[in-house]
Amino acid sequence: MHSKNKLSPYFADMHIHIGSSRTGKAIKITGSRSLTLSNILEEAKNKKGMNMIGIIDCHAPEVIEELKQLKKDGRLIELKGGGLDIDGLTLIPGAEIEINDQNCQGPIHVLAYMPSIDKMEQLSDWLTSRMKNINLSSQRMYGSAIELQQFVKKLGGLFIPAHIFTPFKSLYGKGVKASLTEVLDPAKIDAVELGLSSNTEMASRVDELTPFTFLTNSDAHSLEKIAREYQMISLKEATFDEFKKALQEIEGREIIANYGLNPYLGKYYNSVCEKCLHVYQINSSSCSGCGSNRFIKGVNDRINELQSIGNTKRNRPPYIHQIPLEFIPGLGPKTLARLRHAFGTDMDIIHAVPRERLLQIVKPVLADHILSARSGELSIQIGGGGTYGKIISSKPSNS
Repeated sequence: MHSKNKLSPYFADMHIHIGSSRTGKAIKITGSRSLTLSNILEEAKNKKGMNMIGIIDCHAPEVIEELKQLKKDGRLIELKGGGLDIDGLTLIPGAEIEINDQNCQGPIHVLAYMPSIDKMEQLSDWLTSRMKNINLSSQRMYGSAIELQQFVKKLGGLFIPAHIFTPFKSLYGKGVKASLTEVLDPAKIDAVELGLSSNTEMASRVDELTPFTFLTNSDAHSLEKIAREYQMISLKEATFDEFKKALQEIEGREIIANYGLNPYLGKYYNSVCEKCLHVYQINSSSCSGCGSNRFIKGVNDRINELQSIGNTKRNRPPYIHQIPLEFIPGLGPKTLARLRHAFGTDMDIIHAVPRERLLQIVKPVLADHILSARSGELSIQIGGGGTYGKIISSKPSNS
């Protein structure tokens, strides 16, 4: 149980897309049409076990109207400390915005979070004259990155670069040559989101990221992908203000742990040939598979370019390589439904249920897979070039 009088752990996934509005209009074109606001709320709270979520398409007018209707119906309560309580789940309204101003080498995606519906509507109104289509997700803003940062801060919002190492549409993947200061004001950055193909150890090699809290979020384009990455946060209550304090690490609020995929599972860990997707050695003249000299630079190689010699260190929360239940070999939808029926949410299954209780529902080999996933001890085939890595099997026992 959470108490407002003391700090407690909360699970949060702060990057979830909306595939379509309640009227069926597309919002995130590449998102599942089942990814509606109502379905997200149900999945995140009752199946995944999240306490706080960030929905980053709340700038779309239809989403704003749906939030207003939920408030009118009495289901949504605007919290005193910021954020929206909907049936016991805190929603922090956010927007994913693409910037590509004269200082950028290529497009960058950033996240802007607001404490209230009104502030999000003000951001939406401001973006309307700076975007070609305010109704869609992740649209380009025509203006400068600094201008966007200033407006977000003026509204009391949070500004967080998204999936910062991804080869496409990210800060280091395309946006800058060597430093975020080429495009952004560091003083107006509240945290950075690592993305699926990096972890704390990798990102910590980039010296200029030392001041910033690291976030691990799902970037979910379907219901099943919610909470494939998330964090446990120490808060007094699940509000916008408390989340902001955790990013600033003040008054005991902090990220307790980041839970994420092993970077090997990410789609962009390795550099690969653009033509045949064969692993590409970036110091070679051509692909050993097909002879092409065009390649997609992977996150690991990009971080090696950016890393500093004798870089500054800071204490970071543990980054736990955790495998989502849906990734586990042999754990199909029917078995997962039985586990949820027996034990509650995915957070309960992943973090708490002992082996002997798992054996009441599943065979020993599957129970061992779940325990190995809990500790990150599953063998992995590395991903790259837009293809996810794969779980192979549990590592052999040392006994």
